[in-house]
Amino acid sequence: MAANEPSGEPAATRQALLENALAHLAERHPEIRQTLEEIGPPEPRVLEPGFGALIRIIIGQQVSTASAAAILKRLRAAGGDDPQRFAAMGDDDLAAIGLSRAKMRYGRALAERVLDGRLDLSALSAAEPELAHEALIQVPGIGRWTAEIYRMFALGDPNVFPSGDLALREGLRWLMDLADRPTVEQTDQRAVEWAPHRSSVALLVWRLYRNRRGIAVLGADAKG
Repeated sequence: MAANEPSGEPAATRQALLENALAHLAERHPEIRQTLEEIGPPEPRVLEPGFGALIRIIIGQQVSTASAAAILKRLRAAGGDDPQRFAAMGDDDLAAIGLSRAKMRYGRALAERVLDGRLDLSALSAAEPELAHEALIQVPGIGRWTAEIYRMFALGDPNVFPSGDLALREGLRWLMDLADRPTVEQTDQRAVEWAPHRSSVALLVWRLYRNRRGIAVLGADAKG
């Protein structure tokens, strides 16, 4: 997930909110202040809510950013970012696009639930975060990471820290100057102190990881 996509909120407003949240945290957390001084604030990332955003995130599970982008480009060219079109595509079509057997199943499960109303994506924007998360993880192929990424980037949830993301945990190791990469549980515990701005810190940590490693992130080593 790289470039910002359309949103009802002006980009300047999103950037100001993000920077204000981090500035507030920097007053109490030296590691955030020092990281902001080193690399500057991150940019917000926004996805248009809907099937297209979710299938994009599913494609990004456990593959490199470059591979995910290539697959997504082919899928969009075939109209597969629409649930009805995706559901109608055969295995050979999806395989030619680059989807694995597992992601074919996940995509079809998502498309079916969107089309028959079992998953009302339009209602998630107004739902409580816990309810939105629970609705998402009922879909095969959507686990904690995928649900949290969708909540962050498509639903605008300001208080998400996707601890299942390996790049995020490695970035956290640098942020906190830890000897070892923290576990998911340790990361969850650490992130509590950044509430209710955990999403802003996640973006900062991803930026730190990207700057230190010189690579794009979000998806390469993430879990479902």
